[in-house]
Amino acid sequence: MDLANYVQFILALIFVLALIGLLAWAYRRFALGQKLPMVPRRSGRLDIVEFRNIDAKRRLVLIRRDEIEHLILLGPNSETVIEAGIGIQSIIKADSQTAGGNP
Repeated sequence: MDLANYVQFILALIFVLALIGLLAWAYRRFALGQKLPMVPRRSGRLDIVEFRNIDAKRRLVLIRRDEIEHLILLGPNSETVIEAGIGIQSIIKADSQTAGGNP
């Protein structure tokens, strides 16, 4: 093997590694690896209802726990509860109506 074959091998290796790096970047950038159930499961008390990517590092997640939803902002170094108890007002109304004696 002469020098031209070695150079061709090195350039092909660099090209393949660059393609792998580009695909890994695109995978993370466009969030192609999100793992969410396609069919809603109701077996447990906790469920991810919906999520939206805000930017490359932050994500809004709507979580349901015991029929009460919570909106959470997830970042690389922090988690912030934006709104808690979404849907609890309808539960309180239903409880007050049944307790008030309405048939």
